[in-house]
Amino acid sequence: MRRIVVVLISALAGLVLAAAPALASAGGGGSPHFQFADNSVSGTGTLTTSFKEVGLGTGVSSVVISLNADATALYQCFNNGGNHPKAGNKETVQAALQASGNFPVSHGQTTASLTVGPPGPGSFSCPSGQTLFLQSVTYSNTVVSDQFGTTFNATPDPISSGTLHTPVP
Repeated sequence: MRRIVVVLISALAGLVLAAAPALASAGGGGSPHFQFADNSVSGTGTLTTSFKEVGLGTGVSSVVISLNADATALYQCFNNGGNHPKAGNKETVQAALQASGNFPVSHGQTTASLTVGPPGPGSFSCPSGQTLFLQSVTYSNTVVSDQFGTTFNATPDPISSGTLHTPVP
């Protein structure tokens, strides 16, 4: 009886040891998840989301990650004296933005950044003698996702640039 128990325990231990590496890389990944996704807005109104995804498994050499965000930008005209006319020479633009990239995976993880925006002014332009400026931009609903369907809400959200006053070429 003792010999049967030892044989069964040995067989079970062998099965567990053989299955563990296969489970770690099954289907291209173990249990993919984002550890973080941090938003920042530059002085030109560009949103950068830095992220780290882990649990991708050892059988994955690259992963496609996407960033989606809703953006609201305010554009305004200023005269050559630096003053904005009292007229309605400003425009609020809203857009859904998306960027994606193919990132290398090392030891089952990747760390990178994606950048979007700001949305352009569309058909809005300034009359002669005035210059168009991006005054501010706000991003919301910022989400990173991978090709396996894993999603993560980036923070802070919403995030705003504050006052920019960046000339638009």
